Amino acid sequence: MDLPEEEKPGMPAWVMTFADLMSLLMCFFVLLLSFSEIDAMKFRQIAAELSKAFGVQREVPAMEVPMGTSPIFDKFSPGKPEPTLVDNVLQDTTEQAPQLDTLRGRTETDIESLVEQITREQIEVSLEVLQQVLAEELREGFLQLDHDRKRIIIRVEEKGAFPSGSADMTHAFYDMLDRIADVLAQLPGEISIEGHSDNMQINTPRFRSNWDLSAARASSVANALLASELVEANRLRVQGFADTRPRASNDTPETRAVNRRVEIILDLTGPAEEYEKQLRDLIEEKRVEAVQGGWRTGDA
Repeated sequence: MDLPEEEKPGMPAWVMTFADLMSLLMCFFVLLLSFSEIDAMKFRQIAAELSKAFGVQREVPAMEVPMGTSPIFDKFSPGKPEPTLVDNVLQDTTEQAPQLDTLRGRTETDIESLVEQITREQIEVSLEVLQQVLAEELREGFLQLDHDRKRIIIRVEEKGAFPSGSADMTHAFYDMLDRIADVLAQLPGEISIEGHSDNMQINTPRFRSNWDLSAARASSVANALLASELVEANRLRVQGFADTRPRASNDTPETRAVNRRVEIILDLTGPAEEYEKQLRDLIEEKRVEAVQGGWRTGDA
């Protein structure tokens, strides 16, 4: 049977009390928030003091070597962090990591200077040996020795090597090439053989121009060096320049004779670059070892 409306059960009596209490608490916190304010300056001061308390004194860029600090003091010290009543710094802190910075201090100029010095010494020693081996030919003027920063040039005159208008070498030149090959075999570097002529045009059944003659003479010298079995074929390069690179004018028979020549050039550029690469690799290896050694020391 249905109960009268006034007798039906409703919400418990405590619900109204709980709702009033929550409303009062909400109003209380709203009032607290409205009365509060943030002092930005004071907040920064507190943050700074906290950073000092936790040992954060400055930002350390990633490229710098990490340094230790004491959690007790705001003084920077790489020593063992121990509390003490004396306000002093246990050790001066520097920005230098001796072993690592010494390796980094070797600049590109230092490496190039060292390689150039070694190459220069190699050229001087090689020239001295060639002067001893070819002393007689140098004295009689059959050839000349010259050099620049990375090359040794053996310049052979036509009169001591080839008959006029021919690429067939003389017996004396064969003997001289045997001695030259013995020296070149003991030295590194690429060997270029260049043939040169004067500007007097040639047209024979064998040589149609000075290009053919200069190239054939350079090729004859290369074949003689290979026949000695002392010089590897992969080191040789043969070029004929005809009259395009004269050393003197072609106005007189004497100056034309100067231009008729074969040049044997020992180029030390390749060995110097290889040595420079090895030096850079060695420095990089030592640098990595220094960094790893620093990490191991820090971990210990």
